[in-house]
Amino acid sequence: MSKFRVGFIGTGRKPERAGPMGYAMAYYHADAYRLLPDCELVACADIVEENARAFAQAYGISNVYTNHREMLEKEQLDIVSICTWPMTHAQLVIDCAVAGVKAIHCEKPMDYTWGAARLMAQECERRGVRLTFNHQRRFGKPFRLAKQMLDEGVIGKLVRVEFGAGNLYDYGSHNFDLCNYFNGESPAEWVIAQIDYRTENLIFGTHNENQAYALWKYPNGVWGVASTGAGAMLVGAHHRIIGTDGVIELGSMEPGAPALRFRRFGKGEWETVDCGEEGMHGPGYIERAIADIVAALREGRESELCARHALNATEIIFACFESVRRRARVDLPLTITDNPLVDLIERGEIRPQPKG
Repeated sequence: MSKFRVGFIGTGRKPERAGPMGYAMAYYHADAYRLLPDCELVACADIVEENARAFAQAYGISNVYTNHREMLEKEQLDIVSICTWPMTHAQLVIDCAVAGVKAIHCEKPMDYTWGAARLMAQECERRGVRLTFNHQRRFGKPFRLAKQMLDEGVIGKLVRVEFGAGNLYDYGSHNFDLCNYFNGESPAEWVIAQIDYRTENLIFGTHNENQAYALWKYPNGVWGVASTGAGAMLVGAHHRIIGTDGVIELGSMEPGAPALRFRRFGKGEWETVDCGEEGMHGPGYIERAIADIVAALREGRESELCARHALNATEIIFACFESVRRRARVDLPLTITDNPLVDLIERGEIRPQPKG
């Protein structure tokens, strides 16, 4: 069996410690591909040659580029991982699709505008290219078990999904994706939200609010609630899933709480669900995500990390910002193409001050 030829755009510099400006996700992607016998790491590109060469040396890659288009033209890649900043994603994805890449696995969030997010998904669909996004937490044992419990009716019928997080966009991309996962991959029906953005908070070059509160509803009647930043403790958990008969909590912010627990209404204390050593962030989630996108390509099926699912989460994010701009509820589907938060900043309606 021939191997899939894998390439990387945006190697980054391998970080000495994790942080919002230096995760160097390409290294995590490469570690995952390297575990798969049907994948061969053959090329990488980064605008900083030193970074590309260091990455190539780490993984035994012989073909190194500073121009991704040159790499795409010469290497006949089957799979490309894109690990650059969000505002570059759409163009890079489209370049890969035009070059004939079969599967593109891109870091989240999708892109810096709703229009760009939709465009790259549409272009890949039109060309028959498999586009996925790295919402890897779906493959974590706590989240899988929570979904299984929900499907088995442990807490009755789903009523509401909630999350507390640092922000709506950068990290919230994971949270919204998981909310949709718990509710059967349904897109939302409407969104209403408000934010506070007084201190500039740039993550990978993108604006992220300091605090937000969002409410949304799904067509099946399930509600969604998010509270971020200084308000994350309002929810007090990575996710809370509320049913007619009980509650499931993932990543409670209560000191000493387990990764996953549940409680039935009227039946006393929390019950812990054994997740082994797995928490909200791993280990092993990216490896499982990469394994799924490669298996999906090999088997001719849709990956759980498909663009369709990513769009459902991304639409809620931009609808939150559009609700702030309109000062009103936003009914979906979303028809804007820009990033409302950036527009509000550029027009001086929101004026975040530099840190320090």
